[in-house]
Amino acid sequence: MLKLPNFVVQSLNMAKKTANKKNSDYIHGFTKTEQDRLYKQARVHEDVIFSQVDFSEQQRIIEVGSGVGAQTQILLERFPHLTIDCVDASKEQINRASHTHKDLIKNKKIKIHHADAAHLPFNEDTFDGAFICWLLEHVQEPVKILNEVRRTLKSGGVIYCNEVFNSTFYLHPYSPHTLKFWFEFNDLQWSLKGDPFVGGKLANYLMQAGYQNITTKVLTHQYDNRTPKKRAAFIEYWCNLLLSGAPSLIKVGRVDQTIVDGMKAELEKLKNDPDAVIFYSWIQARAVAL
Repeated sequence: MLKLPNFVVQSLNMAKKTANKKNSDYIHGFTKTEQDRLYKQARVHEDVIFSQVDFSEQQRIIEVGSGVGAQTQILLERFPHLTIDCVDASKEQINRASHTHKDLIKNKKIKIHHADAAHLPFNEDTFDGAFICWLLEHVQEPVKILNEVRRTLKSGGVIYCNEVFNSTFYLHPYSPHTLKFWFEFNDLQWSLKGDPFVGGKLANYLMQAGYQNITTKVLTHQYDNRTPKKRAAFIEYWCNLLLSGAPSLIKVGRVDQTIVDGMKAELEKLKNDPDAVIFYSWIQARAVAL
């Protein structure tokens, strides 16, 4: 009888566990509306993120936490020579990605795998690049995942990680309902064993996982009177981001509808305020597997 390699057995076992995991562990949920938001979110951040990403010398990369494939699409638009193995733990997200990108799958530009990021179903020295975006904020053991990704990379393989640093969020004028909601949003994510501040720790985590040549950059959205149209659009995007967590926060009693309605009113007012300011930063890290 054929004996499967240990990493394949581990991946199959973790996939079974993942399939049984409750959706409530993910603060944003898996509705079609939320999935649509993720595609829009990828475009909002595209120019800033990909101004620093270069996969021109890579051929086959792995995208861990690929979700609905929003970043996958951008990666192939910017680096059409790539082939990408996408990994995600959510069947809902994989189903959406498989439907949206059926032509890319047919043309063998991407493969989509249902697997746990800490137990990847690939041999060592498989990929020459890796991409992670907005994943580590949702996991309990980021170093374990980074180490597992490194296992699959060839020597010299490059990894790019984009991760949140939610303490950087700033609004003017003062918006108490929004700030109350944002605190509870982050605190709930922390209580779910995620980390809304993981971006600030990326360099440490990559070092612990054995990467070298680590660099980090602070990437920022800052909108004020200089760019009123962009400011209004980003506030609208941010409102949708916050509201995606409202059902979970209300369900567990962290906020009530009064807070949500107050936040919506504040953000609507901000869009039309001639002196409004909105600011948010996150961290992008680049490292090499040797």
